[in-house]
Amino acid sequence: QVRLVESGGGLVQAGGSLRLSCAASGRTTSSYAMGWFRQAPAKEREFVVGISQSGFYTRYADPVKGRFTISRDNAKNTVYLQMNSLEPEDAATYSCAAGSTVPKRAASRYDFWGQGTQVTVSS
Repeated sequence: QVRLVESGGGLVQAGGSLRLSCAASGRTTSSYAMGWFRQAPAKEREFVVGISQSGFYTRYADPVKGRFTISRDNAKNTVYLQMNSLEPEDAATYSCAAGSTVPKRAASRYDFWGQGTQVTVSS
């Protein structure tokens, strides 16, 4: 089992930045690819970005390319999501997930999920 806890969400003005963290406990996260997903009210959950076990391979959703950066520190069992140039459309609950060995876009490919952290972007 892997327990994931997100932090770092909050309220930010459009154009601002936030850094989300996902801390894992239990089985080491270096065994898994990690992903970030988001869900806004009345919208379906969507893939944001994923990173492979080693951190060598990353996959980004088109809306966040060039603005968001995922990284991981396996020694700390932590994954980070640096979000820059935030837009009102980025507002959502962001959740991290662990599963597989390479990042997949499908939520069904992830076995463990955190509770999420809220990101609000004011215009």
